[in-house]
Amino acid sequence: MNSLKTLIQVFGAATLLTLAGCSDGPAEETGEEVDEMVTDAQNAVEDACENLKEAAKAENENC
Repeated sequence: MNSLKTLIQVFGAATLLTLAGCSDGPAEETGEEVDEMVTDAQNAVEDACENLKEAAKAENENC
């Protein structure tokens, strides 16, 4: 009986944590901003690489 009660408590706690993780809070907004900055930086590096290869007249301009 105790193991069933413990299992129910663990399941309830996991459910609450999952629901709390779905809310649009400041941490999620910050994470999205960081993701956007990383994507922008990756795109800038790729663009710079392609421009450099184009200026060097490389056969393969993909980076």
